[in-house]
Amino acid sequence: MNRLKKGILVTSLFMSLIFVGCSNDSTDDLVGNWVKKSSFDGPARSSATSFVIGTYAYVTTGYTGDEYMKDLWAYSSTGDYWEQKADFIGAARSSASGFALGEKGYVGLGYDGTNKLKDFYEYNPTSNSWSQKTDFAGTARYGAVGFQVGGKAYFGTGYDGNYLKDFYQYNQTTNAWTLVNGFSGNKRRNATVFVIDDKAYLGTGINSGSYQVDFWVFDPATEVWTKKRDLDDDEDDHDDYLIARSNANSFSINGLGYVVCGETTKTIWEYNPTTDIWKEKTALEGSARTDATGFSINQRGFLMLGKSGSAYFDDSWEFKPLEEQNDDDN
Repeated sequence: MNRLKKGILVTSLFMSLIFVGCSNDSTDDLVGNWVKKSSFDGPARSSATSFVIGTYAYVTTGYTGDEYMKDLWAYSSTGDYWEQKADFIGAARSSASGFALGEKGYVGLGYDGTNKLKDFYEYNPTSNSWSQKTDFAGTARYGAVGFQVGGKAYFGTGYDGNYLKDFYQYNQTTNAWTLVNGFSGNKRRNATVFVIDDKAYLGTGINSGSYQVDFWVFDPATEVWTKKRDLDDDEDDHDDYLIARSNANSFSINGLGYVVCGETTKTIWEYNPTTDIWKEKTALEGSARTDATGFSINQRGFLMLGKSGSAYFDDSWEFKPLEEQNDDDN
């Protein structure tokens, strides 16, 4: 009788463990769906740069594994197709930086295979033409961030032989650069930035082999950087709060920010600026990659291109954060 009771007890405990395990698995299901879009019409590449004007994203430069590029392609987010535009007039390069300002696109900095660069160019989509502007006022570099927020545009951080943390503002009217002080974050290259409600959020990147975990928000109205919760600071102390990385991409959708892919990962994390908390979403359904290109168009988030080892990609994806994963739409 005692043996029977012990057997029942052991069986009950085993079934309870199975039930708890299944319950945890169901609560850990991630939300978000990746939808495959029209493949990039140019050669597959990594380390391209982009800017967004209206409903179009413009993608240029990059590295194919054999060649540095200078072709320019426009992606229609409403029609899901690509059009080739006038070639970039600077030297072919990778790891450049870009932004859009006043219905014009801007590209500068980067690496041409031999030299770090500081030249700077403007693209006019109306005339489909490029013109050279005043060189960037900082040192020649690559792996910098470029962004426009509150009608002001900036380049900052990167690598010129040393890791950097300086920022410069570009004045479109005077065609001049001004050093902007006040960033107290760590030096880094290959960070990423997304914009929510006219504020820029900067994080990730690498410095001397270490992923950077500090995370910052920039308010252009006051030109003040404010430190937020570190990327490894999970309020629940989970071991899998793995947001820090380099060579990642980001975009924003409906008041939330997203950081995706990067070295060694295909995961995506969602940032809520109200709570200062990150939440993991459904990982990219394509191949894991680094040095991809990401951007937002009218509250829609896109990721494309990139590389993994010696493989270079030309696929394009849109992320839908509120949908359940659906393998049948790719």
